[in-house]
Amino acid sequence: MIGKLTYTTVFLFLSTLCFCQVEATFEPTFKASEKTTHKIPKGQEYTFGYLEVLENRKDPGSRRIQIPVYIFKSRNPNPKPDPIIYTVGGPGSTTMPSAQYMNSYKYLDDRDFILIEQRGNFYAKPHLDCPEWSMALHTINLTDYSAHEADALLAEAAKSCRERLTQKGIDLNGYNTNEIAADINDLVNVLGIQEYNLLTISYSTKIAQVLLRDYPERIRSVVMDSPLPLEVSYDEESVKNLLESVDQLLSDCESDTACNKAYPNIKSRFYNYLANKTKAPLEVIVENPAYGKAEKFHLTGADLITVFTSASTGDVANVPYEIHKLLNGDLTSVKEQLSYLFQEPDNGAGLGMRLSVWCAEENPFNSAATIASETIKYPEVEGLSPAVFDDEICKIWGVQKVSERENEAVKSDVPVLLISGEYDNETPVKWAASMRTNLSNSYHLVFKGWKHTPTTNWGNSCAMQMANDFFNTPDVKPNPECFKQIKSPVFKTE
Repeated sequence: MIGKLTYTTVFLFLSTLCFCQVEATFEPTFKASEKTTHKIPKGQEYTFGYLEVLENRKDPGSRRIQIPVYIFKSRNPNPKPDPIIYTVGGPGSTTMPSAQYMNSYKYLDDRDFILIEQRGNFYAKPHLDCPEWSMALHTINLTDYSAHEADALLAEAAKSCRERLTQKGIDLNGYNTNEIAADINDLVNVLGIQEYNLLTISYSTKIAQVLLRDYPERIRSVVMDSPLPLEVSYDEESVKNLLESVDQLLSDCESDTACNKAYPNIKSRFYNYLANKTKAPLEVIVENPAYGKAEKFHLTGADLITVFTSASTGDVANVPYEIHKLLNGDLTSVKEQLSYLFQEPDNGAGLGMRLSVWCAEENPFNSAATIASETIKYPEVEGLSPAVFDDEICKIWGVQKVSERENEAVKSDVPVLLISGEYDNETPVKWAASMRTNLSNSYHLVFKGWKHTPTTNWGNSCAMQMANDFFNTPDVKPNPECFKQIKSPVFKTE
């Protein structure tokens, strides 16, 4: 009892309490490391290390995790004081491989460039991989499974992956956009950065929106390449967006004299072909090099539309030609794509992180009725679900739904540059255009004939130049000479 304790004993008791309280107050740290994730080009000055943060900031007893960070020094001897912080898309993609190509990044001509991995991705500690899921997909692709059998196999894979990760002590609720945004804010504080710029692409534009909403004080400017607005329901629109993008490209072909002459009525013929193969799947036989035997595939419209989805910006001009080949029974390209299915499955890098993000932030806001309707709405790709993960998978993953405000538009007057590719079906032009209503100090530029993430188009660095121009003068709409020269694609004809 406290009344019988001596002064000294009470003092020691209280001192112990105070010590425990100090220990419980965690402060993020950054520790440099000589061992890097990748080989860096000679002559490039940099610091590599790990940001240490809590896995789940809502849990005071949460364990610590480590996030790799590169800080690349500008090539300019008198760099501007506001660095650029860059993280890529996904969710589930790693940012670290970009470190190998710093010689090609224009941003270093003017300021320091910082790469940060998103928690849970390949080079982070821990890494939320799901090889079980990759193996399940590999099996499904090479086996004539029914839809029910395929769903059951994926459900078992999700369950196995979840059990393995949680047995390691990983808190799956700690991996979401809010926590990643807080990680970047912690990095800014730890490094003592007074003002900075953000470069984000695809999924990571959601991280930028959360930073603008929750930690706007030090953000000087933001580039959002291929934006994904918080307020949209990606899953409900993905099939519609895909068909709209295909429609636009093929309409452009039909409006082009040479393309229309080479491939007359290509749009209606392609759509009819897809609808026909959805009812009566196309049989394709490909030799499996591992066993030297023929494997049989049955492809529907949902499979064959990959003639568009698999094309990069550099391949766009060939899409009508590839469709023409398909319509005329030339399956060379189809077989080439199918041959990749024989490769050994990957390790499911970052997939656990992707599941946590999607099942907490996208799936809970979906309309089940809309998902069901969209799955059967389009005869060209009937059966193609717009959902990234089925509702049953997210129930198995079992993460908590984020708050309603994570599905609401963010308002900001910080300078923002929105960049879109004209034929981007993943994050369509209309999404970026809609964001300008709430981003009062924003510009939107569309790259004609390009697809997803223009700033990563290594065949033409114009979008990167545009982003760098904006970082230098964020109060002026960038209009580099290279952008004026970008026209609609010259479609390949026979």
